[in-house]
Amino acid sequence: MAHHQSAKKRIRQDEKKRLHNRYYKKSTRTAIKKVREMEDPTEAEKQLPALFSMIDRLSKRNLFHANKAANLKSGLALHIKRLG
Repeated sequence: MAHHQSAKKRIRQDEKKRLHNRYYKKSTRTAIKKVREMEDPTEAEKQLPALFSMIDRLSKRNLFHANKAANLKSGLALHIKRLG
């Protein structure tokens, strides 16, 4: 258990950040799943810029490693290319 005020504050902040990060990571994973399940290439292409933006934002905040973000983006682009 933390004894110092600053340590207690850090615990509160970390919990808040953890929940915030978990929400955005889960939202992005769900969006990726939806795009992968799409059959219509034009609809999937419309979703791509917003999805890339979400992935880049998580990468910038170090929630996704830069290489993971790049792999996800290239895989999604390839998937959509194969649909069309």
